[in-house]
Amino acid sequence: MRLYFLFCIIIYSSSVFAQDVYCNVRVASSQIQTTDRGAFNTLQKAIYEFLNNTKWTNDVFTTEERIECSVLINLTEQISTDEYKGSIQIQSIRPIHNTSYYSSVFSVLDEDFRFRYIEHQALEFSENSHLSNLTSVLAYYMNIVVGLDYATFSLEGGNPYFNNAQTIVSNAQTAPELGWKAYEGNKNRYWLVEELLDSKYFLFQEVLYNYHREGLDGMFDDPQIGREKITESLELLRKLKRQHPSTYILQVFFDAKSSELTNIYSEAFPDEKSRVINLLTELDPTNNNKYLDINNNSENNPGSRSSMPRM
Repeated sequence: MRLYFLFCIIIYSSSVFAQDVYCNVRVASSQIQTTDRGAFNTLQKAIYEFLNNTKWTNDVFTTEERIECSVLINLTEQISTDEYKGSIQIQSIRPIHNTSYYSSVFSVLDEDFRFRYIEHQALEFSENSHLSNLTSVLAYYMNIVVGLDYATFSLEGGNPYFNNAQTIVSNAQTAPELGWKAYEGNKNRYWLVEELLDSKYFLFQEVLYNYHREGLDGMFDDPQIGREKITESLELLRKLKRQHPSTYILQVFFDAKSSELTNIYSEAFPDEKSRVINLLTELDPTNNNKYLDINNNSENNPGSRSSMPRM
């Protein structure tokens, strides 16, 4: 009886203390000319532990419920002995109800990434100040990842985490590194969270919820109705784009969703395909050739119960 009781405590404890994010991390350093790669391996491990051991929410997650994401840091220049320059790419996925399919929710490549790192130095982050550009960037994007995930399950559910990300932006306004300030460009960290929280872009919040909760999650039960919900979401995006043509969050959305959308509509009826192709090419002309493939592709699409592949 005692052994059973101890076993239950262990199982309960592992569930309670499981972190809310599971993030794969890779640091690529092939463009840095050095014979000692040890610091990059240490950096990769330190970032992995920082992202996966930090509690980003106040909610309790089981191991299976953790939000899955990946971080790829590509170092292109060593400015000094402890300062590096490169890019950071962040992607996150979300499970779809009653399937083994995972939908891409977020995919962004941030090329304004510069930071200092001394091997074996602890990665420190403060919610109240900008201690390090490395940890500020990582914490910023983890809050975006968590916020977007929550927003797909409840309307405006991600706002507390977007507020956290906006606080990180505010703390970094005097930082010398790029990416934090409004005047540096219209597609950076500042504008991403600014648009996610701005009430004039509220339609985007509706899309996040309707597309995933009403559309994708409903496809197992009725693929046609699920597609209709997704089409309604795209119509909302068209309305948003016509109101605000240069909206950054639209690009972020389609960077994550273009391939998925091509698959979703590959088994639609011909007249539906034609209408959606026109809609998608208006919304996302960069991926026009991909959307034209809707007429040619009829396999491996999430509109079918039998083929919902994991990304």
